Amino acid sequence: MKHEATTTPPTDLAQARATRNPLRKLYYWTLHWAGTPYALPALAILSFAESSFFPVPPDVLLIALCFSTPARWFRLALWCTAASVAGGLFGYFIGWGLWETVGLPIVQMYHGEAVVEMVRVWYENYGFFGVLVAAVTPIPYKVFTIASGMMSFDLTQFVLASILGRGLRFFLVAGLIRMYGARIKPFMERHFELAASALVALAILGFVAIKYLK
Repeated sequence: MKHEATTTPPTDLAQARATRNPLRKLYYWTLHWAGTPYALPALAILSFAESSFFPVPPDVLLIALCFSTPARWFRLALWCTAASVAGGLFGYFIGWGLWETVGLPIVQMYHGEAVVEMVRVWYENYGFFGVLVAAVTPIPYKVFTIASGMMSFDLTQFVLASILGRGLRFFLVAGLIRMYGARIKPFMERHFELAASALVALAILGFVAIKYLK
């Protein structure tokens, strides 16, 4: 299929070169892919990498692509979800088989030691829902995937929670842009993380209510 033209400003690389902040450089570098013929492969690779080690969330590129080609929102969200879950599995196996040599240094790089301990508590108390919350909220998902492997969390539940959580997050982003277009842009830029957190909280309350009603 022929790649559709995008409208991302061509200044992203110039901004990346101008700033001295390394994370900001990565942000602009990530965003510039929206204006290339390799936008979809870049989205998949970034989604995979962010689940195990890359610092910039794929939402940055997903949002840019959905604004430029809103008709492709479903396909973009699907690719983003599938690649993110695959990357989560990679992070899981890093924690399971390479914790000391690879997993722990990644966690330390993101100052995630306290998060790992929190994951332990969440797993003991909530199990499946602990991963589901991590898949949607701003808590670094890569730390959760690596910690899940290190603690040998049930792989089936891990995959299911990742599919639901990552899918909920990315389809929410893409769907809102498809429905509201440019009107939703200021909200997405300022309040997305808060909205996603509230949405997953409501989802979990729904699951709990169904469990106890039964």
